[in-house]
Amino acid sequence: MAYADQQMSGSKVTAIIIVALIHIAVLYALVTGLAYEAIEKVKETVTAVNISEPPPPPPPPPPPPPDNVPVQPPPPVAPPPAVSITRPAPQIQTIPNIPPPAPPVLQVPPPAPPPPPAQPSKARGVSPDGQSRWARRIQEAYPSRALRNDEEGRVGVRVTIGTDGRVSGCSITSSSGSSSLDEGACDGMRRYARFNPALNDAGNPITSQWSTTIVYQLN
Repeated sequence: MAYADQQMSGSKVTAIIIVALIHIAVLYALVTGLAYEAIEKVKETVTAVNISEPPPPPPPPPPPPPDNVPVQPPPPVAPPPAVSITRPAPQIQTIPNIPPPAPPVLQVPPPAPPPPPAQPSKARGVSPDGQSRWARRIQEAYPSRALRNDEEGRVGVRVTIGTDGRVSGCSITSSSGSSSLDEGACDGMRRYARFNPALNDAGNPITSQWSTTIVYQLN
């Protein structure tokens, strides 16, 4: 009898534990399923709805100024006290004797510097160059016609000397009476005569004239 009661008591305990486990499993499944559905619903709500924040309200306008506000006058300013300045009377100096005006000062300009010394003049007259030599050549070139006619005489000539020292012109100042001798004298002067040309003050050669007498005489 006691063994049967113990067996029944053990069976009841086992049945009770099994029932409790079944309830716990059903409750866990129920809670888990509900929680899963709730989470899915929350996800759908969050995903589908785009919540945007409303813009901030504009600032309120400034209050209008009050009407009929009396204007406060500026505070009165006291004028500065008058300051009296006493100035001494100007002193007048009297001069019993007025001195005479000072004489004007004469400014004498310094003397001008002396002019530079004049350069020595380099001018010179014309002069023959080797006169004995070319005079002998003129004598040797005795005019042939005058030689055939035994003509003698003295021929005065005036020649023009160029800047190169040669005779550029000839004129008869005193004829010998023989045209052959007169022509031979000028021709000989042009061909053989040489001169040192005349110079001006600066030393430059210039044209000048020179006179002489050529003597034609047969031996």
